[in-house]
Amino acid sequence: MCAKILVVDDEQQLVQLLKENLEREGYEVITANDGDTAIDLAERQNPDLILLDWMMPEKNGLDVCRELRPKTKAPIIMVTAKGEEIDKILGLEMGADDYITKPFSPREVLARVKAQLRRGSYVEKESAGQENIIKIGELEIDKSAYQIRRGGVDVALTFREFQLVLFLAENAGQVFSRENLLQHVWGYEYYGDVRTVDVTVRRTREKLEPDQNNYRYILTKRGVGYYFDKAQ
Repeated sequence: MCAKILVVDDEQQLVQLLKENLEREGYEVITANDGDTAIDLAERQNPDLILLDWMMPEKNGLDVCRELRPKTKAPIIMVTAKGEEIDKILGLEMGADDYITKPFSPREVLARVKAQLRRGSYVEKESAGQENIIKIGELEIDKSAYQIRRGGVDVALTFREFQLVLFLAENAGQVFSRENLLQHVWGYEYYGDVRTVDVTVRRTREKLEPDQNNYRYILTKRGVGYYFDKAQ
């Protein structure tokens, strides 16, 4: 089955352009021109990926992302004309997995979409036929259900956060630079800055770590990068 993509933007001409290009690649595309419609469609249609415009009247993209994030694990790519770093970081803090800054080429959008969807398929294929549960300390990582439990209690992570934890856990003890993590977890040659990794790590730690003053799982090797502690 082809992936279903929800395109959300109040610029009808841009929506049509993205829709045509995505459908040409074989994707099923549903569209919305405002935040409330986007939320309704996302809940009813369960898309595999969401392209979400930042600047929309009434309910903007950040509001939509904040509301949808607890309800879906689908990757969310923010589409925005805002180029300042703080704006990009804010989008990631709200749960977005990636961002594209206008103006952009349809080719770049397709590359980002394919990378997000391909990474999801890769994780699923890697899980097939292998041990589906990874146990480290109090953590249980269920690869087939895309779920993490700590002390038997579910930890609500986004798809990207789950991928980050899974990759680090499968390579516990090995230190990865931010650039390495962008390549392995985000799955493509990233166009943005490495702060994306820092934001995702911080957001994941807030949900995963029982003590925010004493991390047990995702640790920092100063001047190098991040690693998962296997000495639990």
